[in-house]
Amino acid sequence: MGGGGGDTFTVDDALLTLGFGKYQYFVLAYAALAWISEAMEMMLLSFIGPVVKRMWRLSAKEQSLITSVVFIGMLVGAYSWGVIADKYGRRKGFLMTALVTTAAGFMSSFSPNYATLLVLRCVVGIGLGGGPVLCSWLLEFIPPPNRGTWMVVFQAFWTVGAVFEASIAWAVMPTLGWRWLLAFSSIPSFGLLIFYLCTPESPRYLCLNGKIKEAMTILDRIAKVNGTKVPSGTLVSDDDVVASDQDSTPTKRHKQGALTTILKLLSRELIRPTLLLWVVFFGNSFSYYGLVLLTIELNAGRSACAGHKVKAEETEDVNYKDVFITTFAEFPGLIIVALTVDRVGRRPSMAVLFFICCVLIFPLVFQQSEMVTTGLLFGSRICITATFTTLFIYAPKIYPTAVRSTGFGAASSMGRIGGMVCPYVAVALVQGCHETAAIGMFEVIIFLSGVSILLIPIETKGRELSDNVKLKCQSV
Repeated sequence: MGGGGGDTFTVDDALLTLGFGKYQYFVLAYAALAWISEAMEMMLLSFIGPVVKRMWRLSAKEQSLITSVVFIGMLVGAYSWGVIADKYGRRKGFLMTALVTTAAGFMSSFSPNYATLLVLRCVVGIGLGGGPVLCSWLLEFIPPPNRGTWMVVFQAFWTVGAVFEASIAWAVMPTLGWRWLLAFSSIPSFGLLIFYLCTPESPRYLCLNGKIKEAMTILDRIAKVNGTKVPSGTLVSDDDVVASDQDSTPTKRHKQGALTTILKLLSRELIRPTLLLWVVFFGNSFSYYGLVLLTIELNAGRSACAGHKVKAEETEDVNYKDVFITTFAEFPGLIIVALTVDRVGRRPSMAVLFFICCVLIFPLVFQQSEMVTTGLLFGSRICITATFTTLFIYAPKIYPTAVRSTGFGAASSMGRIGGMVCPYVAVALVQGCHETAAIGMFEVIIFLSGVSILLIPIETKGRELSDNVKLKCQSV
C-alpha cells in the first residue's frame, strides 16, 4: 500500500496526511444530528404508547404493535438503504432516509386514528433503518488512528438524543400532549434536509467506483479546510494496489447489483464473520431494548403476581422523572468504551461486558427487593450500552467498501428482529408471571452474543478500512 509520498496513495494514506480537522468536525456534526434524530424517534415510543392506549381504548397488544411496526420498518430499511448507498452513493442513501423519516415523523403527529399512526410509524422505521449508512459515511472520512475515538464520540450522541427526548417529553406531554411531542421530535430530521447540500460524497466510495477526479476534488477540499496538503502521486483504491502487486494491471470498476452484494457477504471469506455478526446484533438489540422494558416491568410484574395488583388507572401515566434519570445510565457505558476500545480491543471488551451483564442479571432469577432489582438492571444497562457502542465501531470495518453499507445494514436488520422479539419476553412473559423464564432467556441470548463475538476471526483495533475482501478478512 502506498505511503504518503510515494507514486501512488490510497484514501487512507491521504486521510493520514490530512489529519482530523475542521472538515471532519463538520461531517461529525451532520452524522451526530442524524443519530440524535434516530434516538429521539425511538425514545418517544415509550411515552406515546400509554396515552394513545387510553385515548383510543387500545388493548395491550395493540399498544405494543405501535413499537413493533417501527422495528419492522427498520428491518426493511436497514438492508434496503445499505444496498442503495453501496450502489448509488452514501449521499443519495442518507438523503432518502432523511426525507422518509422527516415526512412520516411529522405527518404522524396528525394521525386521526390508530391504523394511520401504525402505517406512518412503520414508514418512520423504514427511514430510521438508514442509520448504518451515516455510520459508514462518517467512518470513511476519519483517519485510521482516530476512528475508534471519534466513533465513541459519535455514539455518545445517541445518549444525548435519548436524554433530550426524555426532557422534551417531561415538558411537553403533561401540557401539550403526544401530538406535539411527535412534531417536536421530527425537527432534527428537518435539519438534515436543510444542511444536505453541504455534505460531500465519500471519497473512498468515489475512488472504488473509478471516480478518481471527484474523489481528489473532495480530498483537496479537506486539505484546504484543514490547512494541510494532499500527498503527491496518483490516488488509487486498495483493489488497485492489490491488482498492481499481482499482475501490474489496475482492475476496472463495475457497478454491482443487489444480488452480487449479497453473494459477497455470503462468500467463503465473509460468511463466518457475517453470520456471527448477525447473532451479536440480534443479541445486543434484544438485550438493550429488553433491559429498558424490564426496568419498567419487573418490579410491577412481580408485585402483581404476588397479589399486590395496582389499579390500571394509576399505572397509565409515565413517570417522566424516573425515565429521565434512568437514561443517564448510558453515560458510564460510553466512558467504559472510551477507556477500552483502543486499548483492550473491540472483541475482548465486548465479550467481557456481555459476560459481566450475564452475572448481573442472574440474581434476578430469584425474588429481589426493588432497590436491588433496579441496581442490577442499571448495571446491566451500562454493560449493554457499552457493547452496543463498541459494536457500531467494530462492525463497519469488517467489510470492504463495496459491501460495507450493505453488510452493516444486513447486520442491523438482525438487530431490528431482536428489538421486535424482546417485548414478548420482557413484557409478555413477566406480565404472565413467568419472570424466571424471561430472565433465563436473557441469560442465554447475552451469553451466546459474548461467545459469538469471540468466534469472529477479525479484530479491527488499529485496522485500516479496505476496498478488498481478502484484505478485510485477514485476522490480526
